Amino acid sequence: MASGRAHDRATWLLALPFGLLWAPALGPGGVGCAGLGFLLGGLLLSPDLDTRSNATRRWGPLGVLWWPYRHGLSHRSLFSHSPLLGTAGRLAYLAALALLAAALLAPLGGPPPRQLLAAALELWHGQRPLVVSALAGLEASSWLHLIQDGDPLPRLPRPLRRWFRPARRRPRSRSSAPRPRQLPR
Repeated sequence: MASGRAHDRATWLLALPFGLLWAPALGPGGVGCAGLGFLLGGLLLSPDLDTRSNATRRWGPLGVLWWPYRHGLSHRSLFSHSPLLGTAGRLAYLAALALLAAALLAPLGGPPPRQLLAAALELWHGQRPLVVSALAGLEASSWLHLIQDGDPLPRLPRPLRRWFRPARRRPRSRSSAPRPRQLPR
């Protein structure tokens, strides 16, 4: 398992090369969106938000927002450290927090949640290729994190572990001939 410093170093080193992969299709805008998505995914939306980590500390005072996430998931669980599902879960958690904040601030003159959803849909329909490149950057940085940890497959939740245990293998004997039985002494 890599240290937080190693995760950060790799994220900074690979953000621009990942962004440049999008240059032929999307130009400079795609490079910026993909590279920025990669940086945000590795530094702020890391799979390690389920622990007290560098990513959690980077949120500063807003780090308290990740307390329910951290206490609701065990470290390296299926919902934090799995490809696609981990990133989607963190984005859904952030979206739920944004909608909750909008609902609480609407009576005080803030935008209603419906307006936030409409803005998100407008962004998706108007800038879909750039949004896809940013989302790909978020997911790619998550994969980098999982690969650096040495095990890109997460642990199953406890209730499922007993149903999906790998079969235990008996050690093979060195010869294919059966051993002669030993008599008790």
